[in-house]
Amino acid sequence: MTVSAQQLAKELEIFGLDCDESLTEKLAELCVLYEQDVEGMVGELLTYTNTKKDCLTSETLSSFEREFLSKRVSRVPRHSASKDSGHAGARDIVSIQELLEVEEEDETLLNSYATPSKGSQKRAVTTPETPLTKRRMSTRSPHQLLLPSSFSPSATPSQKYNSRNNRGEVVTSFGSAQGVSWSGRGGAGVISLKVLGCPESLTGSYKFMFQKLADIREVLTCKIEELGSELKEHYKIEAFTPVLVPAQEPVTLLGKIGCDSNGKLNNKSVILEGDREHSSGAQVPVDLSELKEYSLFPGQVVVMEGINTTGRKFVATKLYEVPQRSPTLPPAMPRARLQFCLSPVFKGVPLPFYQPTEEDGDFEQNMVLVACGPYTTSDSITYDPLLDLITTINHDRPDVCILRVQLVSEPCSLSLNGVVFGLTSTDLLFHIGAEEISSSSGSSDRFSRILKHILTQRSFYPLYPPQEDMAIDYENFYAHAQLPVTPDVLIIPSELRYFVKDILGCVCVNPGRLTKGQVGGTYGRLYIRRQTTGGEERQSPCVAAQVVRI
Repeated sequence: MTVSAQQLAKELEIFGLDCDESLTEKLAELCVLYEQDVEGMVGELLTYTNTKKDCLTSETLSSFEREFLSKRVSRVPRHSASKDSGHAGARDIVSIQELLEVEEEDETLLNSYATPSKGSQKRAVTTPETPLTKRRMSTRSPHQLLLPSSFSPSATPSQKYNSRNNRGEVVTSFGSAQGVSWSGRGGAGVISLKVLGCPESLTGSYKFMFQKLADIREVLTCKIEELGSELKEHYKIEAFTPVLVPAQEPVTLLGKIGCDSNGKLNNKSVILEGDREHSSGAQVPVDLSELKEYSLFPGQVVVMEGINTTGRKFVATKLYEVPQRSPTLPPAMPRARLQFCLSPVFKGVPLPFYQPTEEDGDFEQNMVLVACGPYTTSDSITYDPLLDLITTINHDRPDVCILRVQLVSEPCSLSLNGVVFGLTSTDLLFHIGAEEISSSSGSSDRFSRILKHILTQRSFYPLYPPQEDMAIDYENFYAHAQLPVTPDVLIIPSELRYFVKDILGCVCVNPGRLTKGQVGGTYGRLYIRRQTTGGEERQSPCVAAQVVRI
């Protein structure tokens, strides 16, 4: 496996991490030592640094190898061990100790779900007089996470945060932001706000985690049929073929992308789960070798064309793509249906944009400020970053402030004077980016691919199964977490690098986090002005946008 420092530096740059050449060379050595590819190593490093809230330094890299990589490899037999020998190979005392710790953790977890028997218990009783020993307290144990010594923020202001010298620096811009005086009217104008989508917002309580598998299945099936119907109508497809029916001629299949195992999706493990009407939910392995370009993730609803000679493997030759934007309007097609543009990598049909009414207020320009927590640094509880943000709000007097909290993940579509904002606190870029597989003949922007998936899949969370830390009630998810229209502005906070992008006519903004560990982060600001109706060519209501350091 050949991994170069240049490949690692390019992959790290995608996620907003800049590091010295010596660090990338060290990472390349770790890739060879632990048999990792570029994407796998960078993904695990990002997970580690986000968990520890550390910057990427030589010390962080050393602890990453010591605390994560070495223990990960100690669980899996190395390929260098002889298959013919009667033992698993020589292990040092540290590896044996770690294996014992892992075994004890697994037994403790299993015993916590089991009914105690009358015999002797292997699980040790922990009391103040007999606490857990260091040997039994693994770094991965939940006991360690709950110790006060594991995280003790100070009540004194953060020195790293207060010593920053880039306050107010504009890190990225969009639209006609040059020379703009960023100030609003402090909400003195007429502001019309309303939630779009489900007739009633989800404000009442309900029994969470009381989901039946049949109900989850029904939601997923309805999503396949809904998007399949749109694609069938758009491309004038006569009929979909069942996924397990052998055919010598090219056939068209409808289904949902899945993985044939519990591992991460790759180009050899893709399966297509058919819809209920045509395939009764049957699954077929998919061969992607004939596709030059694709971008797939688990849960994605797609329409594929290809050959299924035996009924046991489908060789895909085409993914149905959205046509390029037409310069003129066909007489029979509404204007809103043409506000999209996709390359052959991306499949799906985005929703039309919202058509404002007289009730949506005036056409005056409004300033919107967007920030996402955490609002304090990891080494202090003084909330200095939040106080600095309030000072900025008092100075700039934006018309609307949107403050998002990481613990709140309920998405919504909000109309602000007829301009629709899609809002979510879930780090969807990170979640889908960790599961997506892609192949492209040219330069490919991962962020743009994921954002296009969100818009064409018409969902605030199209990934299935979701990340382990995501708790989703699928009945309410189907009613409240779908995109009713293509938003004019999509606010999608992420731990990944900040950006402002125009995707299919929707301005997508990652304002970043207000703080990152012990240092200051970024926030976003936008000027929006709804355009007057009547013109054939839609113009984005987002006049200008910037991401600024706090």
